[in-house]
Order: sequence, then C-alpha cells, then structure tokens
Amino acid sequence: MLVVPDPKIVRGLLTRYACLRIAFAENEGRERARELEDVSYTLCITMGARTVDDAVAAADTLLVAQAAGRGRVQEPDGGDGLPTSPADCPAPGDIPSVAP
Repeated sequence: MLVVPDPKIVRGLLTRYACLRIAFAENEGRERARELEDVSYTLCITMGARTVDDAVAAADTLLVAQAAGRGRVQEPDGGDGLPTSPADCPAPGDIPSVAP
C-alpha cells in the first residue's frame, strides 16, 4: 500500500526548507545548518527520497497534481507559492508545523 503524504504537510516542509535555505545562504551558522539538515531529512523521509533534490522534485510533483485536481496549478501571481526572498518567509513561529 502506497502512503501519499498530506499536501498540507508537504507544502509546510517545502516552505520551511526554502526559508531555511535562504536564511542559511545569508548567515551560515551552526543552528541554521542543523535546522536545514533536519528539515531536509524530514522532507526526504516524507517523500520517500534519498536526496533532498529528489524529495523537492517529488513534493513539487505531488503539489502540482493536487492543485490540478482542484483546477488550480499556480498561485495568482504565477508562482508556486514558495518564498524567493527573506521578505517572503513567514516569521519562525508562523512556519507551518510538520507534525500531523
């Protein structure tokens, strides 16, 4: 039996991963590195992937399929809804939880 991850949790993981990648690029630190490692691992486990690149690709595929099923493929601005700069990232307390 194939278990499909909840798209809401997957989107939360992708958001957290993107925000941490941005933060780490701007200010490399042990804490950021550890957080990025943790969310990368969780994303890989959730998506059943061996690498974070494969996990991100699988997550994107899942979310596009889910959005297409609802008749929506892109955000109103034409993007994918994920942050592209620190200003787009939610405050740490506002990042969606990855726990079901």
